[in-house]
Amino acid sequence: MPPAWLVFPGQKFNRQYNEMTHRKNKQKFQKNKRHGHSRGRGAGSSDNERLFFKKGKRSISDDDILGFIIGNDGKADSTEILNALDLGRNDRKILHLLLEELCERHILAPSGSIYTVKNMADYHIGTLSVNPRGFAFATIEIPPGQPPVDDIFVGARSLKSARHGDRVLLKLITRGGKRPEGHIIKIMARGISQMVGIFTAGKPFALVQPEDSRFAFSVQVPASASLGAKSGEAVVVKLDRQSESSGIEAGYPKGQIIEVLGDPDSLKVQTEMVIRKFELSHIFDPAVERQLDGISHDIKVDEGRLDLRDTLHITIDGETARDFDDAVSVQKIDSGFRLYVSIADVSHYVQVGTPLDNEAYRRGTSVYFPTRVLPMLPEALSNDLCSLVPNQARYTFTAIIEFDENGRLLHKKFAKSVIKSRHRMTYDLVAQIITDQDAGVMAQYPDLLAPLKWMEKLARLLLRQRQKRGSIGFELPEVYIEVGDDDQVLGIRRRQRNFAHQIIEEFMLAANEAVAQTISEQKLKDGLYRIHETPDPLKVGDFSTFAQSMGLVLPEDSGTPAWFGKILAMVKGSPKEYIINNLLLRTMKQARYSPHNVGHFGLAASHYTHFTSPIRRYPDLMVHRALAAFLTRKSGKAPAPPEEAGEYLSLRERVAVDAEREMIDRMKVRYMADKVGEEFDALISGVSSFGLFVELLESFISGGVAIQDLADDYYELDEKNHRLIGQRRNKVYQIGTEVRVRLESVDKARRRLNFVII
Repeated sequence: MPPAWLVFPGQKFNRQYNEMTHRKNKQKFQKNKRHGHSRGRGAGSSDNERLFFKKGKRSISDDDILGFIIGNDGKADSTEILNALDLGRNDRKILHLLLEELCERHILAPSGSIYTVKNMADYHIGTLSVNPRGFAFATIEIPPGQPPVDDIFVGARSLKSARHGDRVLLKLITRGGKRPEGHIIKIMARGISQMVGIFTAGKPFALVQPEDSRFAFSVQVPASASLGAKSGEAVVVKLDRQSESSGIEAGYPKGQIIEVLGDPDSLKVQTEMVIRKFELSHIFDPAVERQLDGISHDIKVDEGRLDLRDTLHITIDGETARDFDDAVSVQKIDSGFRLYVSIADVSHYVQVGTPLDNEAYRRGTSVYFPTRVLPMLPEALSNDLCSLVPNQARYTFTAIIEFDENGRLLHKKFAKSVIKSRHRMTYDLVAQIITDQDAGVMAQYPDLLAPLKWMEKLARLLLRQRQKRGSIGFELPEVYIEVGDDDQVLGIRRRQRNFAHQIIEEFMLAANEAVAQTISEQKLKDGLYRIHETPDPLKVGDFSTFAQSMGLVLPEDSGTPAWFGKILAMVKGSPKEYIINNLLLRTMKQARYSPHNVGHFGLAASHYTHFTSPIRRYPDLMVHRALAAFLTRKSGKAPAPPEEAGEYLSLRERVAVDAEREMIDRMKVRYMADKVGEEFDALISGVSSFGLFVELLESFISGGVAIQDLADDYYELDEKNHRLIGQRRNKVYQIGTEVRVRLESVDKARRRLNFVII
């Protein structure tokens, strides 16, 4: 008599059974299957069937079997399955019954004791991103070297107990010629082990409401595991893995408080909440600190390093910049210009495989919040030894690039070097010299007047060359948030740009392209390109249709970088500029890191990489090492295979960007909290069946107008043309239209601003 038994949907588990019961249950299941009476839903089976049996306190189903076989490249023998599911020899009959069912459903094909999935193309492994409205999208895992595919839609009913961040096995199902949808077969791994939430005290159990609206449940916490948290405080709760199998279905998953963050209305606590939510590293390992203690602060011009201390280098950054990882110099020469781009030599201090390197790779990038920085490297490096502060010798890696009088590349070379920056300049100071020609400021920097003139001239030539080849010049405003000493947001406004910003951008782009060309020419290993692939033609077509509906006469050569650039030039300075910039960006694919060079579409560059910020981006450090290996003719080192590193570091970059954006959104909502009833000029930035999205013109703060608040008519969505049309008066609200709005309410918890149109 087997120690576990088949359980059919709606049937209680009963330990009193025998072989006759086995046969009866088998017959009963076949009858239920024929007549559609089965209430369960099997992931690997048809849409309304499920077969599973109990093993101790856990259930093992056909989903578990199918999940293992697919994870084993689609083929496995019965012994492998038995061992993988931790079953005993006495469970063989039950396992074979399940396998027989999967074969009868034409999901598996048997060959002796080996079982093969018949249609592997129907199954994918991906990571879920759940929408607060209940549905989700799964980002599919792609084998190395294969192009990415579109995310798969997963309906709310198909999610089962899966939640945001989980790694899942999906089956693609197509109905009625529609786009395939994903149905979850198995949760391969839980993506979230802990979460941030708001605590509500209670006895014998307290509750934590996840702050992220994508988690539609509360976590039950024993009063003894609350760490003294008070109702209303932000906490970090660790989920109990042992309750995972029954948690959501049974009501509340269980957990325990591992950290009390404090008052969620505090900006500092909000920052901590974002750090915990995105699982960002904010404390350096003691081994890193020990390694830092042994690093020498001496700077020597050793053999193999170019002495550039007498070459006039300067740094140009924002007023609030804390680390200075790039310095530039321009000389006028007979053939044109010589540009020096000297970058902090992080690779001198951070060796592959050391605690410093392991920590930097794990973080992948620095994360910048308005009130705090989570650096990739400890401040002893990022703000000291690797910061190109004025009048201090620093180890650097220099790109020396010569251009003719038209800004065309003539020659490039690279060298490990030592420089001594002369001045710490800001964008505003440089603009006061080259644009405003402020006599007082010019008198303070007499040694920079000629070099800055050459920098401006060369930057304009490089910009012209980029524009000529079709580089796309997006003009999206950058937000500046002013925070007072009392931890309050004082103001949010557009950050001003001037040509000094353009000078640094052009020089960094030139250095990155020159390095990427060298990586390609010399076939250097272990370096990563920064690639940006050609946009989806369907998305380009959708944009074209919309742009024409706004009255734009589009140029020919549709979809090329030059085409995008011409459209941006057409709307520059007009009310349509901001919207067109945003919509064009939405047609683009995400730039990413890869060892395979496919060029950079947005820059219209055949070769591009990231070389200029190794203090804050790990891919730049990898490029430095690859280039150094080429210069010394020694084999380079990398922390991981380039393919793997490219995927991982691209992911870390996206996490950092998402965290930075969310922190800014939290600050915007708090800034607007006391402005209910005030009126603002805004631009319609999006339309949907739920209403309008608007963006305030002064501060670029976003909010929504619910469709029920458009009370003057009944509006329907014209999705193709991004507009709502009134059915009686034919009034149109289209993306790009300027409107006057009033702030009706602020929902800080959900970070929502609700407006009405006046």
